[in-house]
Amino acid sequence: MSRKGNPYDNACMESFYKTLKHEEVDLQDYLDLDDAQQQIDRFIGELYNRQRLHSSLGYVPPVEFAARYHSA
Repeated sequence: MSRKGNPYDNACMESFYKTLKHEEVDLQDYLDLDDAQQQIDRFIGELYNRQRLHSSLGYVPPVEFAARYHSA
């Protein structure tokens, strides 16, 4: 957070954590900490960044949005 007492500074990360919790963590039974780390890495790397549509990016995944940006 950049300013003391400003609840909107961290809104993007709070939104991400909510998504991670509801779409991955709450739905899984991890065997141990290593399994949890692997599955969460997979969720972020494969699903969240490559498949999941993000309304703030015009309903495209972040990888596709970045590719469009860099090709323009």
